[in-house]
Amino acid sequence: MPTHCGDETCPACVIAGDFIFLAHHGGGRDETDAAHQVRGALENIKKTLESVGASLSDMVQLHLYLKDLTDFRAVRDVFYEYFENDSFPARMTTTTSFIDPNCLCMIDGIAYKKTGGNS
Repeated sequence: MPTHCGDETCPACVIAGDFIFLAHHGGGRDETDAAHQVRGALENIKKTLESVGASLSDMVQLHLYLKDLTDFRAVRDVFYEYFENDSFPARMTTTTSFIDPNCLCMIDGIAYKKTGGNS
């Protein structure tokens, strides 16, 4: 999978067996609103997953990186728009600085999509 962050050493995802490892998903940097940016990040994850035959419902783990912890509640609430109440992926949230000063949040994670064989 080609990069989407401008760094050829970092593909958008890597498939290893039935697992899809996602990296550097951000978006919505046209606004300085963390909830808007996390929607952009989740839309980009959705596009990446669809490009390899998977969907957000296949997400099993997600890492949410925030620039400012005070954005947590607003960003967390966006997850209700993208995941069913009983099928949220396991999530770790942390704060960090980003190379792009306009970036308020970023997501990476793991999806699991059974590709064949017996269950």
